[in-house]
Amino acid sequence: MPKRSSPIAATSPKVDPPTLRGTAAGSARFQERFHQRFIADFFRGATNELALSSIGIGTYLGDSTDDVDVQYEAAIRHAIGSGINVIDTAINYRCQRSERAIGAAIQRALADGVANRDELVVCSKGGYIPLERAAPTTREEYQQYVRREFIDQEILRPDEIASGGHSFAPRFLRYCLAKSRQNLGLRTIDIYYLHNPGHLVSTLAADEARSRLRAAIVVLEEAVVRGEIGVYGCATWDELRVPPDARGHLALETVIEIARDVAGNGHHFRVVQLPVNLAMPEAVRVATQPLGGKLVTVVEAAAALGLTVIGSASLMQGTLAAGLPDALHDHYPTLETDAQRATAFARTVPGVTTALVGMKHVPHVDEVLAAAR
Repeated sequence: MPKRSSPIAATSPKVDPPTLRGTAAGSARFQERFHQRFIADFFRGATNELALSSIGIGTYLGDSTDDVDVQYEAAIRHAIGSGINVIDTAINYRCQRSERAIGAAIQRALADGVANRDELVVCSKGGYIPLERAAPTTREEYQQYVRREFIDQEILRPDEIASGGHSFAPRFLRYCLAKSRQNLGLRTIDIYYLHNPGHLVSTLAADEARSRLRAAIVVLEEAVVRGEIGVYGCATWDELRVPPDARGHLALETVIEIARDVAGNGHHFRVVQLPVNLAMPEAVRVATQPLGGKLVTVVEAAAALGLTVIGSASLMQGTLAAGLPDALHDHYPTLETDAQRATAFARTVPGVTTALVGMKHVPHVDEVLAAAR
C-alpha cells in the first residue's frame, strides 16, 4: 500500500475581488433579482455556497463555424439576462469555439450591466485534446496536429494519451486550464471538471488509474489555491451510472478518498455531472455506487459525500424535444412543448441541483425557461 503523503495545505486561498469569480453574495444578488419570475425552487444552493439556477445553458452541440459562434453568444447573453447563471462548456466543445463564445457573451453582459461577474457560475472541463477552430479532415491530419501541438511541445507523451485523444497528465491539465481561462477571458473558472474519467479507469490497471487520478487531483487542488478555479469535480457519461463490475465504472467513494488523501477534509472536490433525463434516469433509480459497504444511487452517494449533482443531456441532445408520450402531456398540463416537459422532468429530479440544456438560439432559451415559470 503506498505511503500516505502529506495533504496539500487546506488553508483558504487569497480572496479575489468579487468581480473575478462567482461568490455567495453575488449569486444571492442574482437570485434576488430574478426569483419572482420563476417557481419557488428555481434557484438552489450548492456545496460551494453559490446559488445556482436550476436550468443551466450548455454549449456542446453545433458546427464549428462563425455563424454558430454568433448564435451561441446571443443565446448566452440572453440566458444571463433572463435568469440563468450556470453556464457549462468544455475546452474541446466545438474546437474551443464554445468557450470563446461564452467569453464574448460574458464580457458583453458585464459591459452592458446585465450581470456582474460575481453573480455567474462558469463551468468548464479538461481531459480531451482540444482542436483549434476546426476539426482535421482526416485521421492522419489529426495525428499530425497532436504530435505538432502537444507531443513535440512536451505537453503530452504518447503513453499519456488514452482512446486516441484523452489525458489527465498534469502538464496537459495545466495547459487546458490555462487555455480555458484565456478562451473565457476569466481569472477564475468557478467549477472545473475532470472530463469523462471513464477513459482512465477503463484503459489502465486499477493502481495506475488511481495514481493518475490522484496526480490530476493534485493539479486541481493547487489551482484552487492559486485562485484559478473555485471548486472541481468530474463530468461523466457512463462511469457513474453503470454497475460496479462494468468496465469503466467509477466509484465516488474512491474519488473522495483520493481527494482527502491529497488535501485532507478541506479538499475542493465538490461537484459531479452526469446525464439525467427521461431516458436516462439511472442517477436516481439504479444503485450503482458503493458507499459504506452497500450500493446506493448516484444522488444518494453524492449527498452523503457532500457533492452537488449537475444533470447533463436534459433533452438527450435534442431527441427528447419532440415525440414524448401523451401521458407526459397529461402530467405537465400547463406546459406547451416536449422540450419544456423534458426540462421540467430533469429540473425536478430529487437531488439534482441544475439541469443543463444545450441552447444556441434565443427563442430556445425562452421556450426552455417557460418550464419553470
